[in-house]
Amino acid sequence: MSDCVNAGYRQLFGGSGLSFGVGLPLTGVKESTPDPAAEVELAIHAESVGFDGIWARDVPTYWPRFGDAGGAFDTWPFLSHLAAHTDSIALGTASVVLPLRHPIHVAKAAATVDRLSGGRLVLGVASGDREPEYPAFGVEFDTRGRAVRESVDALRSIWGEAFPTASGPWGDLDGDLDVLPKPAAGTIPILPTGNARQSTEWIAANGDGWIFYHLPESTLQSYLETWREHAPGKPFVIAARVALADDPTAEPEPLHLGYRAGVGWFREYFGRLEEYGLDHVIVSFETDDPERAMTTFATEVVDRI
Repeated sequence: MSDCVNAGYRQLFGGSGLSFGVGLPLTGVKESTPDPAAEVELAIHAESVGFDGIWARDVPTYWPRFGDAGGAFDTWPFLSHLAAHTDSIALGTASVVLPLRHPIHVAKAAATVDRLSGGRLVLGVASGDREPEYPAFGVEFDTRGRAVRESVDALRSIWGEAFPTASGPWGDLDGDLDVLPKPAAGTIPILPTGNARQSTEWIAANGDGWIFYHLPESTLQSYLETWREHAPGKPFVIAARVALADDPTAEPEPLHLGYRAGVGWFREYFGRLEEYGLDHVIVSFETDDPERAMTTFATEVVDRI
């Protein structure tokens, strides 16, 4: 773990082993708007059974062809709402699509959530992958890699400086204006997601960790080895879809970006990933009973690894 003092970062990565978070929407609603009261109750439950993070996605528009509205609610007000109903669980974004958001707005919104939550925000960032959104925002799809780099530079300056100087295609700050509030710990950890149209060297130098998608075990081992060479001490995170079989001894069946299996297999599987050096898993449950699934996974997998 790096020397980041952010409370959310410490919650996720300050322990000695693999930690687990849950991905929104916790109700599993994919193509419409979930019940916010149910989402809050499930977030409270996730914290109570020992999950270390809640991760919100940034999906500004619903594209039916993609088949996933990402939880529907805007990232910032919903994380603030969850912050008001939880105590210590980390609040993560997985991930804010930087090319579609102005960096001053991102800096101010993220710092606001961070301060309201007592420093619990961890900022996953991405270049995005839903091509029709870019013309909707007047953004060139092919410039999104550059936009990620420019936005990360701007965020660091805005958070870290009083009356910052920063410039890019998004605009200019020439030192006459400040952006408030500043983050609780002076900055907010940034974790690029996927390749974000960047090199591994750039991610290692500019990120406080790396979020990736579910990978085959041998591929994950290779990624972890490469990451440790470039960024020793910085965490590696994956997102994984989990469906718990009724039979606790059931062998795995592949799902998109995850598996359906019994709790016994998941214990062995995540135990191996911990041995490879994985730091955190964002779990999205495939289930009709998310409260029960979270409880079972926490007691039969998380607590026994």
